[in-house]
Amino acid sequence: MIYILDDEAGKSTFTIKGDLYKYLVKVRRHTLGDILNIRNKEDIKTLHTYEIISIDSRSLDVKICSSTVQETKSEKNLHIAWCIIDSKSIEKVLPSLNEIGVDRISFITCERSQNNFKLDFKRLERILEASMQQCGRTSFMRFDTYKSVETFIHEFPDTKVFDFCDKTLGESVDFQTVLIGCEGGFSPKERLLLEKQEVFRLATPMVLRSESAVMAVASKILL
Repeated sequence: MIYILDDEAGKSTFTIKGDLYKYLVKVRRHTLGDILNIRNKEDIKTLHTYEIISIDSRSLDVKICSSTVQETKSEKNLHIAWCIIDSKSIEKVLPSLNEIGVDRISFITCERSQNNFKLDFKRLERILEASMQQCGRTSFMRFDTYKSVETFIHEFPDTKVFDFCDKTLGESVDFQTVLIGCEGGFSPKERLLLEKQEVFRLATPMVLRSESAVMAVASKILL
């Protein structure tokens, strides 16, 4: 864990209890005098270092040592427009997308999205927070939703599209918004709508699942 998120970070002293206490003492084996890196979600760019000054059976107390602005973020910004798939599949790949630096995900209800898939954004945010503490990222990924591919393209006309075609994504690519379909791809009506967009595929003969395509494309652009 690179740092800890705590709402008390920034105060001169505070007490850590509950699950975080158990993790720090029983899992990470922290003891008196150890230094902890802690950030506050309200000012996540600032890194606070704290010294453990007391430990008992249920809590530990920390005292601030320093506070400095230290940011860790991707050099590029990538906005993924992702036609909604099973939320469990999204949750599995989300930490990896966070680690490689995806800036924003717009979830789109497309014609082949199943209506029973409901996104729990509070849960997605908790997954992101755990990932951020592990990888050190200091910028929150943004989420929003769109009711159709048409609505999204109208707002973002320069969007590139991942789909079946002859053009493969090159080694040196630099674009900011990409649309990726759900299982089964885009409907004929959506493909007609996307005729004016730049379309590409990856250099593989295999058919990728939606979440595999998202990871592969994001990695190709950001890393």
